[in-house]
Amino acid sequence: MATPTELGQSRYQQVTATIRAIVERIQQVWKGLSATSVEDGLEGPAGAAIVSAVAEGQLTVADAAQAYIAAQMVAQGGSALAEATLVAGAFAGIAPDGGPLETLLYLPAIGVRRRLAVGMDPQEAMIGGLADMARYASTTIADTARSADQVAMAANPSCVAYVRVVRLPACARCIILSGQMYTRSEGFLRHPNCDCQTLPLREHEWPGVPTPQQLFDRMSEREQRRTFTVAGAKAISSGADVGQVVNARRGMSTAHVHGRDLQVTSEGTTRRGVYGRRLKRAGGEFAKIPGQRYTRATTPRLMPEEIFRISDDRDEELRLLRRYGYIV
Repeated sequence: MATPTELGQSRYQQVTATIRAIVERIQQVWKGLSATSVEDGLEGPAGAAIVSAVAEGQLTVADAAQAYIAAQMVAQGGSALAEATLVAGAFAGIAPDGGPLETLLYLPAIGVRRRLAVGMDPQEAMIGGLADMARYASTTIADTARSADQVAMAANPSCVAYVRVVRLPACARCIILSGQMYTRSEGFLRHPNCDCQTLPLREHEWPGVPTPQQLFDRMSEREQRRTFTVAGAKAISSGADVGQVVNARRGMSTAHVHGRDLQVTSEGTTRRGVYGRRLKRAGGEFAKIPGQRYTRATTPRLMPEEIFRISDDRDEELRLLRRYGYIV
């Protein structure tokens, strides 16, 4: 039987392999675009192909989440039995900020236009646009994997917490959080291109996960200076606490809805969407939004991270995850 560490490594490899495959597909599509017509291209078939590829990547990593959490719990002496089934399709088509995936993946075209406006060579402008697109796609798929894993944790009563695992190369903000343990419903601090991982816990300890200082010690002097700056690396080498040297990112931006700061998404809220179908059966209301093709639910759809943030207990988490279409 695989160990928890080995299972975590396999999950990490599955997610990163999915990201690489999707980015390669995006690169092939991008080759057919030009700097003068990239905006039209991303509004047409090329853009649709990129959105479809990223959504497929989201579906792939979300679909594997529940089996991964079950295997982890069994490896730690717990039960694979979950109280609800994760709906992989509920995680596809949504950008990390809760907005439509199409909107996020159109931003590289705007970036190309801005580069051209300041006099950049068209080829260089397109290279920059591709780098933007790869970053957005990679971040979206990695975020989807972590979000799906966390929902699967909520569905399995054996899981009580998770620990953050950082793999080098990594940024300073992530390194100082390595080995930190959180209750399984706590939000995951991340940034664009973050590939850190959540490893679920049945017990309140996790041997073998490197601390920030251990990660620092594994880095070459050049890597230490690049990651922490020359002065920061010198301070840490002299005995300063890594966490005191680095200002870690705290939290994510949220929208102010109904008098509260809530992170919501409009995806899946049409009558045919995952959340919309459920709301329709419950007698929910829909309205046509000016400039949009379909009617959408008038009730906002909460993101999984927001559900974990506002819930008082596990029963409330499961109720809201079912209500918003993430589990059945």
